[in-house]
Amino acid sequence: MSILVNEETRLLVQGITGREGSFHAERCMAYGTNLVAGVTPGKGGQTFEGRVPIFDSVSEAADATGANVSLIFVPPPFAADAILEAADAEIPLAVCITEGVPVRDAAMVMRYLEGKPTRLLGPNCPGLITPGAKAKVGIMPGAIHAPGKVGVVSRSGTLTYEAVGQLTGLGVGQSTCVGIGGDPVSGTTFVDVLAMFNDDPETEAIVMIGEIGGTKEQEAAAFIAAHVRKPVAALIVGQTAPPGRRMGHAGAVITGKAALASEKMRALEEAGCRVIPTPADIGATAAAMLA
Repeated sequence: MSILVNEETRLLVQGITGREGSFHAERCMAYGTNLVAGVTPGKGGQTFEGRVPIFDSVSEAADATGANVSLIFVPPPFAADAILEAADAEIPLAVCITEGVPVRDAAMVMRYLEGKPTRLLGPNCPGLITPGAKAKVGIMPGAIHAPGKVGVVSRSGTLTYEAVGQLTGLGVGQSTCVGIGGDPVSGTTFVDVLAMFNDDPETEAIVMIGEIGGTKEQEAAAFIAAHVRKPVAALIVGQTAPPGRRMGHAGAVITGKAALASEKMRALEEAGCRVIPTPADIGATAAAMLA
């Protein structure tokens, strides 16, 4: 089994004719993902790679192809509208890769999605992948993943790849890898993904990667302590970041004691997690936890 994406995933790409959209749509297809449609307003009736139909709207694409996941490569000023369009078409999962979505736009989207059947991953996320199902919905390098029993969830895209590379190198495969994104206002949270991994019978352990800024990691720690029955190894990056300076992601800035890496690490350790000391120790710590 897996979470969120699997053999039943029918993918559409919003912005498929743009540079980033076409580049990554090709790689999703090459990995084995069932890409059934593309959406670019004004280019309906054309095809992508000679066989994937392009539509003017998400609703048209969903009605014609049964698409159930949308991958969004739309410039920041229009990304919110793209997410709302996916929600109006009742696409179950929308994955927004776009970086630089205004916080006000993101907040409006979250309010609009309340009570809707659409789950949002992102914005500013790398997407997600289920290696055993050959379902890659995002920008991650597919070749480094291997099917297995460890679920990975991370706020950082590049550290997701680093974690997976180390795990695969040690012979530890992954059930599903999810990048939730680093923006301060975003859709799916650590708690959401941890709950899904906890309920997935094929996931035996979890690797979680957080960073400075906000309180998402403390919320995750509280959920782990109360509900998660599987071993969790957790890394917090940004341990040497100075207060008040943004480090990488828009949400990675220390604005109070709770945003410090040390506070997050303490909360996770108290919740029973095995705290990973440095990024270089992700694979070894997870392997030792499994052993």
